[in-house]
Amino acid sequence: MAAPNILIIDARFYEDIADALLEGATDVLEGAGARYTRISVPGVLEIPAALAMALAAMENGTADYDGFVLLGCVIRGETSHYDIVANESARAVMELVIDAALPLGNAILTVENREQAMVRADKTQKNKGGSAAQAALDMIKVRDELGV
Repeated sequence: MAAPNILIIDARFYEDIADALLEGATDVLEGAGARYTRISVPGVLEIPAALAMALAAMENGTADYDGFVLLGCVIRGETSHYDIVANESARAVMELVIDAALPLGNAILTVENREQAMVRADKTQKNKGGSAAQAALDMIKVRDELGV
C-alpha cells in the first residue's frame, strides 16, 4: 500500500500556535511515512471553505488526498465572536466530513486563553496537532477496512 497523502489545512490567525500544531502534526505524519501538502488560510472560519475546495479539486482530478488534518485556534474574547467562529466552523467541517466520508483529524482548538492554547499545541505537552494527524491516519485505516 502506498504512503497516505494528507492535506494539512492550517489557520494562521495565531501564528505561533499554528506553528506548534503543525510541528506536532508533521512529526507524526513523517514518522508514519505519510506524504503531506500544507495549505494555509487566514483563520478558522476559512478552514471549511478550503476543505470544500480540496474536495472539489479531488472531484475534478487535480488533487488526490487520502485524508485531512485541520489545525487552528479560537481563543475566547470579550464578545460573542468566539461562539460564532467555533460553532460555525465546527458545523461546516462536520457536514463536509459526514457528507463525503472523509478521514480527518481535527485540531481546531477552542480555548479560554493563550496559555491553554500553547499547552494543547506544544508537542512536548498535549500535542493536539500530533493527535489530529494520528486520527487522520487511523480513519484512513477505518475507511479502507470498510471498503469505502
